[in-house]
Amino acid sequence: MFAMGGGSQAHSLITMNIGGSLWQRLKGKPCRPYSNDLRILIPTTGLYTYPDVPVVCGPLDSTDHLKDTITNPAAVFEVLSDSTEAYDRGIKFFNYRTIPSLRYYVLVSQKNPVVEVYSRENDGSWKLVTYTTLDEVVALPQLQVELPLSEIYDGLEFDQSLPAT
Repeated sequence: MFAMGGGSQAHSLITMNIGGSLWQRLKGKPCRPYSNDLRILIPTTGLYTYPDVPVVCGPLDSTDHLKDTITNPAAVFEVLSDSTEAYDRGIKFFNYRTIPSLRYYVLVSQKNPVVEVYSRENDGSWKLVTYTTLDEVVALPQLQVELPLSEIYDGLEFDQSLPAT
């Protein structure tokens, strides 16, 4: 686990935008978004994480009677920060890939409108699709949901003179 003391205004707003958009779109469907208070245990490695927005389809596979730790996320959204980006892209994703239920790992920049969606293919490989403009829509067909970048980044302004990262 990484010690986190709090996030930026942009990180907080993006996380809430994602959670709110997912909640609206997943109502009446078998999947549900959760806040970053829901802990994930990766059984094969023993790593515990608190993703920004986890999504679970079907019942929670909980590791204890408190139901505060699960092992079956279908999607994980991480809002990148300078202090955690390398970890999120590296060892954390390596660990997440061992979770059989995980279908999507979504990395969201808070510096620019950039969303990277890693999706598990039928053969077990991972495919990357990158979205970079506010008029694009993130497609997550295995969750039966689409998220417009304009909603993910609602309330934020970007310096258009900076290169996208």
